[in-house]
Amino acid sequence: MRTLTRRHLLGTAVSAASAAGLATVPARAADRTRAAADDVADTLRALPGLRVIEERPGAEPGYRFFVLGLRQPVDHTDPGAGTFEQRLTLLHTAVDRPTVLFSTGYEVPLTPRRTEPAVLLGGNQIGVEHRFFGTSRPSAALDLTHLTIRQAADDHHRVVRLLRSLYPGAWISTGGSKGGMTSVYHRRFHPHDVDATVAYSAPNNVDDREDSAYLRFLEHVGTPAARDALKAAQRHMLLRRTELVARYEAWAAATGDTFRIVGSADKALEIAVLRVPFMFWQNRTAADVAAVPGPDASTDALYAWLDDTSALTVYADSTARQYIPYWYQLGTQMGYLDVPTGHLDGLLRYPDAIEPRSFVPRDVPMRFDTEAMPDIDRWVRRRGSRLLFVNGTQDPSVAEPFRPGPRDARVLWVPGGNHHVTIAALPPGDRAEAVAALHRWTTGGRAPTSGSGIG
Repeated sequence: MRTLTRRHLLGTAVSAASAAGLATVPARAADRTRAAADDVADTLRALPGLRVIEERPGAEPGYRFFVLGLRQPVDHTDPGAGTFEQRLTLLHTAVDRPTVLFSTGYEVPLTPRRTEPAVLLGGNQIGVEHRFFGTSRPSAALDLTHLTIRQAADDHHRVVRLLRSLYPGAWISTGGSKGGMTSVYHRRFHPHDVDATVAYSAPNNVDDREDSAYLRFLEHVGTPAARDALKAAQRHMLLRRTELVARYEAWAAATGDTFRIVGSADKALEIAVLRVPFMFWQNRTAADVAAVPGPDASTDALYAWLDDTSALTVYADSTARQYIPYWYQLGTQMGYLDVPTGHLDGLLRYPDAIEPRSFVPRDVPMRFDTEAMPDIDRWVRRRGSRLLFVNGTQDPSVAEPFRPGPRDARVLWVPGGNHHVTIAALPPGDRAEAVAALHRWTTGGRAPTSGSGIG
């Protein structure tokens, strides 16, 4: 069974340093700031609450890569609630270069990989692991009460305040998908922490009770033939449910996995099938339609394609347990989507199977905050400035996109792009404007109250 990657969840894409054909700023030569480079580890160790866990090899020339731990409050409004250590990474090149704050939305990668803005600006990069993901968890038993967008924004605020003493120049925040959402949420509550934000493929589910935008998108994306092929494949898989579930259970038995969180392999398979169109268009392109299994496909072929498209490991306990915080966030503040099911009448057994509650243990209370996302959306539309959203036209995640107002902000679209878009993939005119905006934002001081826009 394929290895899980975060692209098989809603918020999964992380924009890589794919800047081919773009005007990038090279990293400074190591000897230009030799004294600062030699002393950066000592400077980091002297910062209150920060621990240098290790310096790792493998960074590009002119960079050093550190894994850090920052002591954070569990509750920023209550010092008595305890603390946890938040995992950070640092790609350091020079203290006089711009700094990119990279929000992952999940665990932070422990490999020295620059994001696209860091490549374009030749800047330092600070990666922030989201609270309660990866190793950034309190030691107490599972209590997600303080896993809120405001608490995470306050985490990021403390990171910026601490490290700005080392990097006093311009700051840009960035992230892909859930990381892009996290970057926007940080700006909502601390708008002046950074000079600008680049958010890739960031969903904006303003009203969790109203999913018509996602349903319309999935009923119109691609060609009619492509949509029909995906719907037919879903029916074939549910018609062969018994055989596919038997294979799924055999895999779980062989690997020692279980389905206690979701409830059963049967329900897990149904969820995976329901998510097929969404996951296909999020991660694939029109060129992949030809590989969708037809009515004559073997059960083995159906199973392999379903696993490759919807990642069956996601719904089994060993992986599902790691992403309980993700589904908790969806089920308490961020909201989730719906998918078309009319073509599956008579084949479904589990009402509301793809709701976040399916992935959070029943003893973890969940109450949805209906004001959280409308508040974010209002800020983006009315007050957000220096915001650049980069989306793909065939990505269902952004069927309901952010729509910023006129304060030096823009949404740019990659034609035919899926969830894994880059500035490099934009049409030439938009690409040039985006790159120009990045350089303008990092040389022109703090964010204004109004602006002329990117375009």
